Amino acid sequence: MLESAAAVASGAASSRSLVDAALARIAGADRQLNSFRTIRSDAARAEADAADARLAAGEHLPLLGVPIAIKDDMPIAGETTPFGTGGLHEPEPADGEVVRRLRAAGAIIVGKTTTPELGQFPFTEAPAFGRTRNPYALDRTPGGSSGGSAAAVAAGLVPAAVGSDGAGSIRIPAAWCGLVGIKPQRGRVPENPGQRHFRGLAVNGPLTRSVADAALLLDVLSGHVTDDAGPFAVAARREQRPLRIGLSWATPFGVPDRVHPDVRDAVNALAEDLRALGHMVIDAEPDHALAGALLVPRGMNGVTGLLREYGPSAVVEPRTRTNARLGALLGGPLVAGAVKAERFLADRMARVYDRVDVLLAPTTAEPALRVGQLDGKGWWTTETASEAACPFAFPWNVVGWPGINVPAGLDATGVPLGAQLLGRSHDEETLITLAAQLEQHRGWVDVRPPER
Repeated sequence: MLESAAAVASGAASSRSLVDAALARIAGADRQLNSFRTIRSDAARAEADAADARLAAGEHLPLLGVPIAIKDDMPIAGETTPFGTGGLHEPEPADGEVVRRLRAAGAIIVGKTTTPELGQFPFTEAPAFGRTRNPYALDRTPGGSSGGSAAAVAAGLVPAAVGSDGAGSIRIPAAWCGLVGIKPQRGRVPENPGQRHFRGLAVNGPLTRSVADAALLLDVLSGHVTDDAGPFAVAARREQRPLRIGLSWATPFGVPDRVHPDVRDAVNALAEDLRALGHMVIDAEPDHALAGALLVPRGMNGVTGLLREYGPSAVVEPRTRTNARLGALLGGPLVAGAVKAERFLADRMARVYDRVDVLLAPTTAEPALRVGQLDGKGWWTTETASEAACPFAFPWNVVGWPGINVPAGLDATGVPLGAQLLGRSHDEETLITLAAQLEQHRGWVDVRPPER
């Protein structure tokens, strides 16, 4: 993304040429990947021409003329926002705040990416829009729920994309697609309208190949739109001091032994690299046993509220209807109690940061699931399989703290794995600086999927 912005700013490339190239890549590869729900070909070309005119007039913005993608839960004027659901949906009358900030930074939104119904699952498959596939192996999922955004960036269709994360939905697809994915501190980036139903669980953030790209995009999403010197971009260039890093394997369900050997080996290798870089790595477990109990009412009731907002015209599968029914039963006092109890959980989880600066943990317990692995399965089977594959990410959504997925190598079949760097409240900068050091040491930016 930074390379694209620099090429436009220097005159080495025009915005129109970058957008045309992105649209050509999408046309060539997305028949296999299905990473885009809709493509704004004509609008993007017109916006690129306008960006080139602005540059010629002497205007400079951090993302002027750069093509990116957004997840299909974000409103953009003139486009629908089905969020994985079928049925009739009206075009949005105006841009959401995330889109407004991207436009203010000069970005060109080439399309909206696929997602499971209402962002519920760690795989991106929806009856209305089909199955999205991993660029590293077409029989594997890119993850979810920001799976389309991750697949598009990993395949090189766009240099960056925006996703949302309510229980790991940026970090999980980043892990399985070999990307940097940042779940920012709650409140750092404006919500999408539908996210209010999830009572603080869901936040928006970047999916990119490099830490520097992710940091700049997070600055833009956070409102730093005048130059490239926002706090997160600076953090990505800062020299890393030695840190105390806690290696964590425990899930809120108390079942650390279920981690796949490939994942365990990858995270342990990353821990060894951190030691080689001068950090102290020790075993350290956060006290997050209550996280699941506080997630479930807010998550399920969020589906209830969002489906009600979409109205009777929305066409969804039985698992979504079941989640919505259960969410209605869990609403009211249970949701209010879960929100109130968050402070108690945060106080308990924060104690681990008396011993360490950052936690290192797996992003997922398993390598990427097979495409269609849970197709046609019932609600209970889907939920238990999803929890088994992805038990590590959601506690940081419950308390609202930041986390970053970093690439951690490949599984035995050549599909990416990831690890999380998990921070204390409002401390994205430490995570970004550490992730940038790891990137320089490991060189994951050069790891690419097969050409499609």
